[in-house]
Amino acid sequence: MTGQRDVGAVVHAIGILRYLSTATVPLGVAAIARGTGISVSTCFNILRTLTRARYVSFHEKDKTYALGLAVAELAAGLLGMSHAELIRPELQQLALKYEMIIVLWRVTEDGHIVLIDRAYSPAAVRVEMAVGIRLPMLVGAVGRCVAAALALEKEELRRRFSALRWQSPPSFEDYWADVQQAQESGWSIDSGHLYLGLTTIAALVKDQESRPRFGISGITITAQYDPALSSQLGAELRELAELTGKALFPRPLLNAE
Repeated sequence: MTGQRDVGAVVHAIGILRYLSTATVPLGVAAIARGTGISVSTCFNILRTLTRARYVSFHEKDKTYALGLAVAELAAGLLGMSHAELIRPELQQLALKYEMIIVLWRVTEDGHIVLIDRAYSPAAVRVEMAVGIRLPMLVGAVGRCVAAALALEKEELRRRFSALRWQSPPSFEDYWADVQQAQESGWSIDSGHLYLGLTTIAALVKDQESRPRFGISGITITAQYDPALSSQLGAELRELAELTGKALFPRPLLNAE
């Protein structure tokens, strides 16, 4: 159509996203501004907006930007990145914000969770968790979320719970109550049960059929953790898990009649 002008801010945002899509490494504001021909101040403001919407991820340590997780929701199946690579910038942001290790677990078909990625704040005293650790899928904070997603009958969950191993086991009734809470809030907490002296808060990434696929958890030393932050961190983990589920496991489009 003639006589119509494009919206400048939208054109700039598209230009920034296209430029970042061609970059082999995260870039700073000055480099992005030079590459797109957009002024530094305008570029910075657009990047902040795109970061809040998660179309761009901000790397705090280097003050650089890269494509974010929400891009995958628009182009699911077209990106050659692994799931862990897509989620890693989000893990890094939370690790820096809460000064704890943030880990990504894959839920396996044989009833386990396997640690496949991690991010941490270099400035914080932290727990060390090795990639490859394998645990029963119903144990810990992630396990409570998995149990909530599976919606098992109480007696069936009691049977499975009896086979779990904890350093300081919770009672089944307490565990059951935590599972019910996880169904309502979308996140759960384990304080010193799976591992003595450690607090873990977790949320679950589910596919379009609500099957557990990944767990995301923050793990810290209980003595240096502020319990008042639990709800805030839990909500952020839930939000990230929901966004990740939509991005990685989108619902198929219905053919229009």
